[in-house]
Amino acid sequence: QVQLVESGGGLVQAGGSLRLSCTAPGHTLYMYKLAWFRQAPGKERELVAAISWSTDILDFSDSVKGRFTISKDNAKNTMYLQMNSLKPEDTGVYYCAADRTITSRLARVHRDYDYWGQGTQVTVSS
Repeated sequence: QVQLVESGGGLVQAGGSLRLSCTAPGHTLYMYKLAWFRQAPGKERELVAAISWSTDILDFSDSVKGRFTISKDNAKNTMYLQMNSLKPEDTGVYYCAADRTITSRLARVHRDYDYWGQGTQVTVSS
């Protein structure tokens, strides 16, 4: 079992920036494909961005392309989501997720991920 821990959420005005972090204490993330999902009230959990730890393949939802970047720090065993030019519609609970399957494809559906963090709230005010 992999425990994922997110941090970095908060309240920010539209146009501002936040950086989210995800780590797995006591467990290396090297062989996993990782992703950030978000869920707004009354809506389904949706993919924001994904990264393959070993190949650096990236994927982004169309709604965040050009504004968000996903990255990792091997030494810190930590994944990041840098969110710039935030909009009120970016508001939601952001979850870190890990996919343990050994394929090169980055999954885009939440049910394809095996491990989840507890979530961190991001609120963007207009």
